[in-house]
Amino acid sequence: MIEYAIVVPTIGRPSLRALLDSLAAGTEALPERILIVDDRRSGDPLDARALAPQLAGRITLLRSGGRGPAAARNCGWRSTQTPWVVFVDDDVVLTRRWCADLQRDLANAEASTGGIQGCVEVPMPASRAATDWERNVRGLMDSMWITADMAYRREVLERTGGFDERFKRAYREDADLAIRARAAGFSLTAGVRRSVHPVREADRWISVRLQRGNADDVLMRALHGPQWRERAGSPRGRFPFHAATVAAAGFALAGALERRSTIALAGAAVWLALTADFAWHRIAPGPKTRAEIATMAVTSVVIPFAAVYHKLRGAVMLRSLISREAA
Repeated sequence: MIEYAIVVPTIGRPSLRALLDSLAAGTEALPERILIVDDRRSGDPLDARALAPQLAGRITLLRSGGRGPAAARNCGWRSTQTPWVVFVDDDVVLTRRWCADLQRDLANAEASTGGIQGCVEVPMPASRAATDWERNVRGLMDSMWITADMAYRREVLERTGGFDERFKRAYREDADLAIRARAAGFSLTAGVRRSVHPVREADRWISVRLQRGNADDVLMRALHGPQWRERAGSPRGRFPFHAATVAAAGFALAGALERRSTIALAGAAVWLALTADFAWHRIAPGPKTRAEIATMAVTSVVIPFAAVYHKLRGAVMLRSLISREAA
């Protein structure tokens, strides 16, 4: 058996218990150590025996002080000595053969293989079309090198320094490490093991909050250049359209303030057309319920402004970060 450790960053969500239960249900090749890294800033320590009595002897509890999932994962892998470290998110469920299939993945790895991604499945409703949020989560199935289920050779983590802790959210920190691992001469492959990522409940404003990721995209571009998306296997988003939508709204407002009706009407028409197109793009594939349509209509108005705001915020944060590092 090839030795490995599992690292799970968490903020104590109820889904952590489901993950550990699924791991305990495995039939063979359980890891010697499961490092659960509590990234809450405060609160009572987690109780391994209460979480998973079957695994209590294998679990090590660590605390990373609320510095984000990148820092939590670093805290975890640096506390191990195994040749492989497997990063698993606290909201996935492992299949019964996951541990056995992981052993196959590790055994089949070539000397140059630095990382092996698991196959993440996202169940969709069978009786209706998926909502916008459900389709967003389903995108994990096509995402590359995500740490929902990703094994890295320890040598890769040591040579690259692990995850970049400047990424404070669970976004882009995995793509950043993948790019650096490849730049260090390692290959990344897909394995045969499977895990399931259920769609958790979310409120109607989740799509607006997700626009915070635009700030992380600024850091990715600064670190890896304008072609970072191709290097990370990340599709291009709609930000150019969002920027055009905000610009059109700005023209409409400026025209109205200066009482130049032609500019105001033209800007308003372009803003309305772009907003309507965006909303329909999100409504058309969905269940088209009254609640879904209302949510898509309202959030499609807000999202472009949120995206541009967070992109600008990311640029300001990057300049501040550069200034601090240069000092």
